[in-house]
Amino acid sequence: MICTLLSLYSFLLFVRLLLSWFPHPPDWARPIYVFLFAITDPVLRLVRPILPPLRMGGAALDLSPILVFIAIRVIVEILHTQGVC
Repeated sequence: MICTLLSLYSFLLFVRLLLSWFPHPPDWARPIYVFLFAITDPVLRLVRPILPPLRMGGAALDLSPILVFIAIRVIVEILHTQGVC
């Protein structure tokens, strides 16, 4: 169950990253954006002080999702080796 939830969270985070490339969603998609950002923002806000966005001229590349993906993968692997998943 835990591994399934972590996999689902990874998927939701990935979808959020894709949708973040389109900052102005159509009206029908706005609830999806709100839901995904509400679920993923708390974790990303915890990680951003550890790995701040990389400045590239006038833009910034947020690397915190990469650290979250790595952390989830490590947790899942640990759970697999312990026989939990």
